[in-house]
Formats: sequence, C-alpha cells, structure tokens
Amino acid sequence: MLNPETRTLFYKDMALSGWVCVVTGASRGIGRGVALQLSEAGATVYITGRQEKTLKQTAAEVSERGGKCVPVICDSTKDKDIEELFERIKQDQNGRLDLLVNNAYAGVQNIFDNMEKKFWETDPTIWDSINNAGLRGHYIFSVYGARLMVAQGHGLIVTVSSMGGLKYLFNVAYGVGKAACDRLAADMAVELKSRGVVSVSLWPGPVQTELITQFMEEIDPVMRGITQGRQMKDVFASGETTELSGLCIANLAKDKNLMSLTGKVLMTCDLARRYGIKDIDGRSVTDFTSLKFLLTQVPYLSWLSAVVPSFIRLPRFVLALASSHF
Repeated sequence: MLNPETRTLFYKDMALSGWVCVVTGASRGIGRGVALQLSEAGATVYITGRQEKTLKQTAAEVSERGGKCVPVICDSTKDKDIEELFERIKQDQNGRLDLLVNNAYAGVQNIFDNMEKKFWETDPTIWDSINNAGLRGHYIFSVYGARLMVAQGHGLIVTVSSMGGLKYLFNVAYGVGKAACDRLAADMAVELKSRGVVSVSLWPGPVQTELITQFMEEIDPVMRGITQGRQMKDVFASGETTELSGLCIANLAKDKNLMSLTGKVLMTCDLARRYGIKDIDGRSVTDFTSLKFLLTQVPYLSWLSAVVPSFIRLPRFVLALASSHF
C-alpha cells in the first residue's frame, strides 16, 4: 500500500475509476507495480504474462488492495495471443480502452548472463530474447490498442524504455531496442495526435525489480570482479521501487495538458517533480539530470555536490545533443 504520507488526494478521488487499462508483462517488476497503482486509482486493469502462477499472484495482490484486475495469459511474441486479448477487451468492455502500458520484456537474464561480452562474442539470438517480447511486442500491442482508442477518439499509450536509448548501456541489442522504443513512441504520436490519442516513452530510473535484487544477491562475489557489475550494484542500491512508474503513469493519465506531452520521452524523476509525488516508500525520487547528482558521479568533482542547489538541472537539449551523430 502507499505510504500514508505519500497517498495524495489524487487517489482519494479514485481518478481512474471506470478506466480500462492494459499492462503487458505484469507478472512482476515494473509491470506489476504499474498494475497495482492503476488499480488503486480505480481502473480495471488487464494484465498479461506467460506464467499463470505469477499472473495470479499479481491479480491477488490487486484484489487485496480493493482493485479490479483481469489476468490474461498472453505471450508477447505470439501475435495471435495479442489479437485474442484485444478481441476479449472489445467484447468485455464494449470496445473501451483508455490506457496501454507497453512493458513486457524478456531479456534481463540474458543481459546478466553476458555481462561485459562484446556483441561478436555473444550468441546472436540475444537479439531475439531482448527485442522480440519487448520492441516487436510493443508494436503489435500498439496496433491493436490504437484501433480501439482511435475509434473512441481518446487514449494513452505508454512505452517503457530507458536511457539505454540515448547512450550505450549493457550491450548493443539492448541499446538498439530502447532507441527504437523511443522512436516507436514518437512516430506513433505523429499519426495518432489528430485522433486524440497520446503516445509517450517512459524512462524509469534504476528500478529494484525482483530479478535485479536476486541477481545482486546471488552473484555478489562475482560482481566485485566485474567493472560493469560493480557500477550496477552501486546504482541499483538506491533505485526506485517497482511501483513508482505506476504512480507516475496514474498521475500522467489525468493530466489536463496531456496532449502537449505526446511524442516525448518522459522520465520518472521529471513526472515525480511535475506532480509533487514521492516513491511509495516515502523516499524522494532521485533526479538523474540534476547537476548535484551528476557531480556525485565524477570522483574528483563530487565534493562540489555539497554546495550545488538541487534545483539546477541539465537542460534536455543537452541530452539530445549528447546522442547526436552529426
């Protein structure tokens, strides 16, 4: 449940009451957190995943919080499964769909198994494990979701991505997939805007998912000898909870100026500041674009972070320039 100090009027009003939502890959991790938060805000949430057991666990937790959840076994790599899901929603909800969260992802374990290997040293099938359920699945889900949203004249599609779309992170297949997710959200926004449907890309910060936590605990001795592993351990130690993204999306969904954000990359730290929210455990959300935080990442300049105000942030155009290849 939300910390009493962070439960806002937003949820007391059940702002998403009557909404119909789909969250892919909601058996665990960010997807599970999003489903919990959307249901707490009053929405009926269809959750997808490949494993019945873990899906039912998420559904049970939603029910315990008084929410409405419909677990559907759906493999994001199987087009027929996706088509059947939306046909069910069309029948169950009379064609209504307000929010689609593209979150399903199957590549985490493969990323861990190939830490610090170069792309030519890695089995090329890593591309499929990272980008089939994720990138390709997001596109197929968006096609069917957009058909319902366009017909009703409104809707929101959120595609979960990461800073790996801006700069090198983990491996080649990961970065290419995340950059493509950002482009997918942006290009869909171009075609959907005139139909009243919003499409955005969401960048959570480092998130303390179940898999991440387990990975850090199980191979801690190995991590000490791997540069990338040590860096990951430090970053995720103060990471976001799995429910912060859901809290951000729930607030975003009712933003009166939502259309002005279509096509953009939105960071959880920016949304937390925009809506005045904290993580569900009461912690302030780390702003990874603040000069104060960035200075802590540079050993010989970290002392300056103590005297730099937290409100000074790196302009977004600087991030865009950092990814420029011209």
